[in-house]
Amino acid sequence: MQTVTFRVWRGDATSGSFQDYDCEISEGMVVLDAVHRIQAEQANDLAVRWNCKAGKCGSCSAEINGSPKLMCMTRLNQLALDKPVTIEPMQAFPVVKDLVTDVSWNFAVKKRIKQFSPRPPDAEDGTWRILQRDVDRVQEFRKCIECFLCQDVCHVLREHHMHDRFVGPRFLVHVAALEMHPLDAEHRVGELREAGGIGYCNITKCCTKVCPEHITITDNAIIPLKERVVDEFYDPLRKIFRVFQK
Repeated sequence: MQTVTFRVWRGDATSGSFQDYDCEISEGMVVLDAVHRIQAEQANDLAVRWNCKAGKCGSCSAEINGSPKLMCMTRLNQLALDKPVTIEPMQAFPVVKDLVTDVSWNFAVKKRIKQFSPRPPDAEDGTWRILQRDVDRVQEFRKCIECFLCQDVCHVLREHHMHDRFVGPRFLVHVAALEMHPLDAEHRVGELREAGGIGYCNITKCCTKVCPEHITITDNAIIPLKERVVDEFYDPLRKIFRVFQK
């Protein structure tokens, strides 16, 4: 057994501070195990959100030593244990209590995005004909577990708090899954430019780096969407074409 100090943020929306807890750890433990042990043995009122403990529900998102991570997927043997391990709530969202944040804003954003709308069937039997490569293109985006770590690390939301003007990388991925779907007939490029605020993203790839599902958020979702916005609104040839259409 080894004793490690965990510096856990305790508080609510009005105030809070870090508190140190010395906790015995054993081989194979993850950060969430340590939090549960602290909760059971030293701080029964410690609030923490979790569910599956298998990296698939996205519930236990937090910041460990200043980096957004899933607590259940962060092994203690990957951390420097000779100094306190800092655990705090995500910074891009309001704190509810201790390690729990209010992520309801994300679900409100999702409701505003146009839903999937299939084009009419193109086969006599009432089905569609699509290429496998077009299906494969959007499968990556479906792996998202909505842990919102990409939202938390995004400087537009985390540091500039522009939640009213930018939907964040998670929902750019969601839009990409819809816009690139071979059967979808909706048009969302205008919303991306305006309400979606895609222009605020400066493609630093920080969202890609923290994704636990290894979705290539920037290269495969955001950049292609930015290209569609540029083609639609800033291509000089298209502007000329629209003039002659009137």
